Amino acid sequence: MQSPVTRSGIDWRDLLFGLFLVAVAAGALIATHKLNVGSAADMGAGYMPRAVSLGLLAFGLFFCVRGVRRAGLAQAVQAIEPVQLRPLLAVLAAVGLFALTADRLGLAIASVVTVVLASLATREGRLRETVPFALLLSGAAVLLFIKVLALPVPVWPR
Repeated sequence: MQSPVTRSGIDWRDLLFGLFLVAVAAGALIATHKLNVGSAADMGAGYMPRAVSLGLLAFGLFFCVRGVRRAGLAQAVQAIEPVQLRPLLAVLAAVGLFALTADRLGLAIASVVTVVLASLATREGRLRETVPFALLLSGAAVLLFIKVLALPVPVWPR
């Protein structure tokens, strides 16, 4: 489905989404401004949050520009769809649970629980498909963060 465009040429979905991304990026940049950035060879605590925030800011600006530059498309104005609570709450709960349990349960278990909880965001999710995917993703996370990046994150409960 194409985004709705008003007669003035503004695509409100793209513009509002872009403004949302810009606001999230600005908030993250403000929240992490005191962290040491370091360099690509010697990353500080603020390196990845700053890099992700700048990428998010770039995407936000892209969508803002795209939303404003939709002139010439003759489409009817459509209302923005209402927020779906199930996906929003499931993803927020999954991220929050991971943040609260990663240190206590370890990366392996917290990752599996997070993926299973996030799968509740959609009605199409099936436990027999989600659990193997969660185990695979958890193994990949352990390999990446513990073996490759050598981060001091507990793998199993203490």
